[in-house]
Amino acid sequence: MTHEADEEARLDTHAFQKRGSLKYHGSIIQGNGEIDEDVTHHIGARWMNYRLASRVLCDKKVPPKLKDKFYKWWLTIMVYGVECWPVKNSHIPTMKEVEMKML
Repeated sequence: MTHEADEEARLDTHAFQKRGSLKYHGSIIQGNGEIDEDVTHHIGARWMNYRLASRVLCDKKVPPKLKDKFYKWWLTIMVYGVECWPVKNSHIPTMKEVEMKML
């Protein structure tokens, strides 16, 4: 694979344009090594999933014991993959704020 000055990469006879970021297994990998886009993406995905989960968690007909099981299951899904993030100090307050709003 060779890199040319005009932001193009080649693999055999195929030419590819360079991009600033790419999505790989649900994570966004930025060309500059930052994770800001990935953090923003995961927080947005958490809110979408929370809106779906809140239908069960806020339903008065669902017993509290079932809500507890559902919440624990949902929480494990929400933090999947986050444990390997090299999180910056600037991301921590944002992530805590989202968690507190959801609780």
